[in-house]
Amino acid sequence: MRSSAARRGGVSEQGRRIYHSPKREAADGPCVASMTALSLLERMNKLSDGVVRPFNATRTAEFISEVPAHKEGTRMKRVAEILTVSLIGGLLPLSTMAAADDACEGLPSHAALRGALATATAAEASGLNNNMWAAIVNRDGIVCAVAFSGANRGAQWPGSRVISAQKANTANAFSLDSSSFSNGSGQSAGLALSTANLYSAVNPGGSLYGLQHSNPVNPAVAYAGDPELYGADEDPMVGKRIGGVNVFGGGLALYANRHVTAGGLGVSGDTSCADHNIAWRTRNLLGLDHLAASGSLPAVPGPASLFAGDTAHPDNIIFDITPNPNGGTGNSASGFGHPRCLNTGDPAALPPVRP
Repeated sequence: MRSSAARRGGVSEQGRRIYHSPKREAADGPCVASMTALSLLERMNKLSDGVVRPFNATRTAEFISEVPAHKEGTRMKRVAEILTVSLIGGLLPLSTMAAADDACEGLPSHAALRGALATATAAEASGLNNNMWAAIVNRDGIVCAVAFSGANRGAQWPGSRVISAQKANTANAFSLDSSSFSNGSGQSAGLALSTANLYSAVNPGGSLYGLQHSNPVNPAVAYAGDPELYGADEDPMVGKRIGGVNVFGGGLALYANRHVTAGGLGVSGDTSCADHNIAWRTRNLLGLDHLAASGSLPAVPGPASLFAGDTAHPDNIIFDITPNPNGGTGNSASGFGHPRCLNTGDPAALPPVRP
């Protein structure tokens, strides 16, 4: 039978004898090397989901003890082999993190997102006055940062963490820049669609009915890892594709200098109208709202500028839904309308987009 230490995954008494054998005390080199190997093994067993777990030192000790004591060279070879495997396994997550950093180059850091979100949340008086979640994805839909505005991860609706990433993915997935235009097809100035612009279009009778079911969230990404890391710089979603399509306010495409699409921003945690307004303020604070005309560059259009005359806010939320006399979903004059929410703010009061 295994000892209680073995059942806990710790070092058994047998293992301790192997590494602290009086017969080996005279040979400090091998003994110290063995203990160093065990110590490193315990520290480097970091799995791909970012959670550090203790190495099963019991099995490691048993594996090494299978070699007779007089064959010290063979025993140390086994230590070296185990250490090499463990180091490789521990370094793989580091390479994943480095790849995520490369993929997110030029986008706001976790600290920048958290700071902008906190400022935007404090500035918005509409909705329920809740704290918020926010997420940023790059142009390929890879999550680059996840943050919250409250004191801890439980200070805002826990469910809004994944929704914020879903919104970021949606806005990025259905917005374009001028590079979309070639051979007479595409959008010569780009086209910005916020998640708020999709509400009416995806309802029964809308031109995009069913879109919300087309790209489901990846649950293996959404709920992976240690919840204590949710909203931290090491959030388990970072570096992975979350997927998902959201069709109410809170998601905006990110436009860098010269109107280049750089990804998407999603905000969630309040009414969908407040989500939109806070996302708008956050994008503005991050300096990724370059949609206005600039020199030879025409403005990036969106439903609000095309159908609601709001050229200062091209992908703004549109309140043009009227009751349907036949019941059911209301009618949007533009086809891109969004319902009003509790304590709705004035979308015209939001900061204008920049050149």
